[in-house]
Amino acid sequence: MTSRSSSRERILAKVRSALADAPDAPEVTRDYLASHTSDDPAALLDLLHENLTDYRAVVHRSTEHHLPSLIGRLLADQGARTVVVPPGLPSGWLASTRVEQCFDAGPLVPAELDSIDAVITGCALAVAETGTIVLDAGPGQGRRALTLVPDLHICVVNASDQVVASVSQALPRLDATRPLTWISGPSATSDIELDRVEGVHGPRRLEVVLVID
Repeated sequence: MTSRSSSRERILAKVRSALADAPDAPEVTRDYLASHTSDDPAALLDLLHENLTDYRAVVHRSTEHHLPSLIGRLLADQGARTVVVPPGLPSGWLASTRVEQCFDAGPLVPAELDSIDAVITGCALAVAETGTIVLDAGPGQGRRALTLVPDLHICVVNASDQVVASVSQALPRLDATRPLTWISGPSATSDIELDRVEGVHGPRRLEVVLVID
């Protein structure tokens, strides 16, 4: 331990000596644009819709009133028989579905999660320029495993207050101490021959519902 410590100190001393006469680091200019998008809410929503679709997510628009019936139809169309319900998810969202609801009490073990067809969550934010949805394990989102194991993820985004233009606008609104999950489309990867495979380390299908007033 003494030898290692002495070697480390000798190396650091040489680095300090070499840097002693180095000029001070220049000031970093931070006059770059915070976003490249209009502040118009309709334009932001259209851009988010476009980029989500480009990442192969399936995007829907709905009002709060029609949200339960849309969720029920999406689950039925995908043949889902079971759905994970994260803590804090508004109960009315699943009012129009007969799918068996599984609550993450206990919590659900991996084998139980693997047997469930779908999960429905809210989100923390959505970034229009990158087509990215951010989850932070807040109410209605649940722990990260809930959105990584089931094959279908239905994510609800409130268009009025959860859509920002850029990552730089998103970061100040997020809590870095929370477990942030950044989602850009369904889980996918490609091998050396660029053959795309979906569902490798997350849901095979991502359905995003943009709720407008």
